[in-house]
Amino acid sequence: MITVIANLKGGSGKSTVVFNMALWLQSNAQPVITYDLDPQCTLSDVGEVRREEGYTPPLQVYKGDDNLASQLQYHPGEVLVDVGAANMEGMKLAISVADRVVIPVPPSQPDVWATQRFLSIVKEAVGDNEKQPEIKAFVNRADTHRAIRESDETEEALGMLPGVEVIPLRLCQRTLYRRSLSEGLGVFELARRSKAAEEFDDFACVLYPDYSSKKRQDA
Repeated sequence: MITVIANLKGGSGKSTVVFNMALWLQSNAQPVITYDLDPQCTLSDVGEVRREEGYTPPLQVYKGDDNLASQLQYHPGEVLVDVGAANMEGMKLAISVADRVVIPVPPSQPDVWATQRFLSIVKEAVGDNEKQPEIKAFVNRADTHRAIRESDETEEALGMLPGVEVIPLRLCQRTLYRRSLSEGLGVFELARRSKAAEEFDDFACVLYPDYSSKKRQDA
């Protein structure tokens, strides 16, 4: 399955989600590769950190080239694509062959507006293809304080967008996610019983329910 993690705005946490999702899949003995199509190369950098530190399993990160669409469809197993608006051509190519597009949306009105514009890009990229991707969105970097309403309001606004399935789970703004990228380890590798690890496991199980039973049995 080809899953594109994308958003028009920088800072939405795409690379963090792709990195942790890839490691989560590997922890479930699932073959997975990633594509880093973002010129910032955050995913490539964290993959290199993981290799340099000798952590296993390593993360396969590809860059893609002019034959990107064919490359994405060539690989067996799970394919995760990290791409943003800085590479619009790569974004559209990846979306055109995707099985699903997952949109991380930080809790703010400008991010909701950006998501609306992004949906137009998805529609343009897919066109009249027989294969239409699922489109899912979720609140990422959500507030942890219950009194702050922006996360609730953002999730409500996403639910009003046509053709979008809102994932009813949020990933919160937690220090452990930042450490994950800087240290080359997934949140569940850094602190298995942490809130970040627990919420990410729940989130991953929604996206990949076929693999969730093994993960929970091993927990």
